[in-house]
Amino acid sequence: MTVLITGAAGGLGRAFALECASRGWDLLLTDINAEGLERAARGLARQYDVNIYPVACDIRDDGQVERLLQYAGENGLKLDMLLNVAGIDHEGAFAGRGFDKIAEILRLNIEATLRVTHKALAFRRKTGTFRIVFVSSLASLYPMPLKASYAASKRFLLDFSYALGRELKSEDATVLALCPGGLPTTREALNGIEAQGFWGEATTNRLEKVARKTVSRALRGRKLYVPGALNRAFSIAARIVPPSLLAGLLYQRWSRAQAKRPAADFM
Repeated sequence: MTVLITGAAGGLGRAFALECASRGWDLLLTDINAEGLERAARGLARQYDVNIYPVACDIRDDGQVERLLQYAGENGLKLDMLLNVAGIDHEGAFAGRGFDKIAEILRLNIEATLRVTHKALAFRRKTGTFRIVFVSSLASLYPMPLKASYAASKRFLLDFSYALGRELKSEDATVLALCPGGLPTTREALNGIEAQGFWGEATTNRLEKVARKTVSRALRGRKLYVPGALNRAFSIAARIVPPSLLAGLLYQRWSRAQAKRPAADFM
């Protein structure tokens, strides 16, 4: 079993790598952060007797993705699972952000993620079921003022995962969308969770638990995973409450939260 993980040097990517290595699976790991990627690979190699292939790559660059998969071919790797973890968020009002930041969200969360998925399908193992996971977000279920571009990009991944799963059903491949709440992955993410107070803590998910349950659900062919009972309740409410009302409520919540966050988070 060989798994390709993007964003493998980040918090959730490392958690997925640990989970997969603990199951005895070989890993093709990639991240734009070459130093962090090598550090993660060394740590995994010390703990688990699996083959680990770290390849630094900016998945926004078509040529670099081609070289990543060329490397896989040269090493005789055939993929059994793809975990699309790499992503980015820049909070703040749409008109208050430089368009380069907005474009960066769309290029990484959507364009680059689809690029890797499209190319990885050509490297799947011919026998056995191929598993694909897209890391979407709880934010994908709502209209999110002050996180509009990010939430919309994650909604794209959610809808795309359902559609792609149906396309690939006859080809023995499954697609799961992971929609977590807060994840303690970076200092900025932790600041955001703390600024939300009770609700931030209550909707935050532990990385190791999310990784373990996501992989288990992917193996069972599930289509959607929303970690946490409270988050699942919110996901149900999103289908009932009118979008305009949700947008107003969420604007109040996020505007208060952002007012409490350090100014450095928005630079």
